[in-house]
Amino acid sequence: MRFKTIGLIACMSFYLFACSEKQATQAPPPPPPDVSVVETQAQDVPLYMEFVGQTSGLKDIAIRARVEGFLEGLHFQEGAEIKKGDLLYTLESQPFEEKVAARMSNVAEAETMLAKAKGDLGRIKPLAAINAVSKSDLDEAVAAHEAWLSSVEAAKATLRATKIELSYTKIYSPIDGIIGKTKAKVGDFVGREPNPVILNTVSQVDTILVTFFITETQYLAIAREYGNMDPKGLEDREPNLELILIDSSVYGHKGNTDFVDREVDTTTGALLVQASFPNPEKLLRPGQFVRVKIKVHTVEDGILIPQRCVMELQGLHNVYVVDASNKAEIREVTVGPKVGSNWLITDGLKPGERVVYEGLQKVKDGVEVKPTVADVNSTDQEKK
Repeated sequence: MRFKTIGLIACMSFYLFACSEKQATQAPPPPPPDVSVVETQAQDVPLYMEFVGQTSGLKDIAIRARVEGFLEGLHFQEGAEIKKGDLLYTLESQPFEEKVAARMSNVAEAETMLAKAKGDLGRIKPLAAINAVSKSDLDEAVAAHEAWLSSVEAAKATLRATKIELSYTKIYSPIDGIIGKTKAKVGDFVGREPNPVILNTVSQVDTILVTFFITETQYLAIAREYGNMDPKGLEDREPNLELILIDSSVYGHKGNTDFVDREVDTTTGALLVQASFPNPEKLLRPGQFVRVKIKVHTVEDGILIPQRCVMELQGLHNVYVVDASNKAEIREVTVGPKVGSNWLITDGLKPGERVVYEGLQKVKDGVEVKPTVADVNSTDQEKK
């Protein structure tokens, strides 16, 4: 009896095991993975180049002392806007005033002697006419008069030069602009050669200049797009340069190219370019580092996809494309330049195709997927 019970239990166990194995082999397949896709579309894609540049004023005038002396006064507020002709610095003037007084004395002395020579000549001329004096006496009188006449002119010229030196003890602004921090204080001795102290710098900033360098290859691309690079031709064009500031904001006014240097630097292979930008709000200041952005080409019917759609391996670029039956297909593409957070696809994709955007780790070639169209703009905004 006990053997029958054991046999019955064994049979039931075998039956249950066989049923569970059958159920396991008949489990339903997993559902298609959810993926986000972007739909490709043809559009005109402008391509830009960016260059790092540095700003300077339309005029940056160094203020120097033109005569030697001790600095006596500062008559401006550092960093303030000033007008042409505003008094900036005064130097001690006493030594130059003494020189002026001495030169005025020399002029007076020369003029006195000239008056005497003129009087002598006036007396001798009538006497010489009646042969009352010799001709040599007349010649000496004429020579003395002319000599003192020249002496008076020389003394006056020296006086004018001394007065000019005296005027240099007061230093005025040569232009309208913004003045910087003074590099000399009251009591400093300034103006000594050969390295006179630069007292300050005044910058005209209603227009800002930006200088930057481009490579020879970049120059060729820009020249082919815009044609004539002659300065006269550049002046006639609409402003086409954008300025990106250090905080990544785009400056509110566009600029134009002023000139391109005549030659490529053989040591660096670069070419100097200068551009100008209006600065009515005085937002830009000399010495800022900026990026200059210029459009060099427009690709017609170009296709842009987010960079995260592209898989790169050993120099090859691939994407997953979802076909009409929702099956994923891996496809090799040719990429062009990056445009923001996107990549320009030059070959391998057509308008209207669906490219996997999120869920690449779930996808394999030939696997069915469940696609939903991603809102790429809102996704990027959330990440920012």
